[in-house]
Amino acid sequence: MGAGIEPIGVVEGGRTEVVDDEWGDVEATIVLDGSVLEPDAAQRLEEFSHIEVVYLFHLVEAGAVVRGARRPRGNPEWPEVGILAQRAKARPNRIGVSRCELVGVDGLTLRVRGLDAVDGTPVLDVKPYMVEFAPRGPVVQPEWASDLMRNYW
Repeated sequence: MGAGIEPIGVVEGGRTEVVDDEWGDVEATIVLDGSVLEPDAAQRLEEFSHIEVVYLFHLVEAGAVVRGARRPRGNPEWPEVGILAQRAKARPNRIGVSRCELVGVDGLTLRVRGLDAVDGTPVLDVKPYMVEFAPRGPVVQPEWASDLMRNYW
C-alpha cells in the first residue's frame, strides 16, 4: 500500500480511562489539525446530526492484538468469536469506527456526544452519517452481541 495514514486530529476531554459501557452521555471534543486540513474542511458539517469517526485504538499494545478467536470481554458465557466478528479494540490494525452525535462545530473543533474513544485518541477520519448508508433490510446479530451491547450506550 503506497498511501500512508496520518491522524487528522485528536479527541480531547471525555473519558480518560477505557471503560466498556455507558458511553451514551459522554461528551468530548475532536480537535482537527490545521496543519493537515484546510480551515474550511468541516464547512457545513453542522448540518448533520451524527458523524462517523474513524480512530486508532492507541492504548492497545502491539502484543495484545488478537488475530484469531476469543471470548468477547473474556466472558465464559459467550462463545469464542473471531476478532473480525467482534468490534473489540485489540484488532489487527487497531482501527475503531464509531457513530456519534454531533453537538456543534466551531471551525476545526467538533463537539460530540457518545463517541466511545478516550482523551488523546488519534482521529483518522470524520464522515457525516447519512441515512442512506444505514443497512438495507433487516439487521441480524447473535444474542451474545445484544447482551454485550445492553449497557454500552
